[in-house]
Amino acid sequence: ADIPVIPDLEDVQEEDLAMQVAAPPSVQVNRVLTYHDLDKDLMKYAAFQTLDGEVDLKLLTRVLAPEHELREDDVSWDWDHLFTEVSSELVTEWDLGQSERED
Repeated sequence: ADIPVIPDLEDVQEEDLAMQVAAPPSVQVNRVLTYHDLDKDLMKYAAFQTLDGEVDLKLLTRVLAPEHELREDDVSWDWDHLFTEVSSELVTEWDLGQSERED
């Protein structure tokens, strides 16, 4: 008696679905850590100072450079200018090497 019936296409078209809006998905957003927070965590917790419990990272973490020292401005390269600069440095080094051999 309770047999499911497939609705006719005409019945479905009569329903006004244009005004119905689906609820947006809810996503739990975790706080993204800044480089400063990561640096403090790296120095504070001993868990970051070993890898797989075997490799000691203390020497590496001691000499890591802070982010502000690693940031560089974007500079566009011009092939002709770069080639001239490198070739002149090589010629200068070659001339210094030649003068040292003569001395």
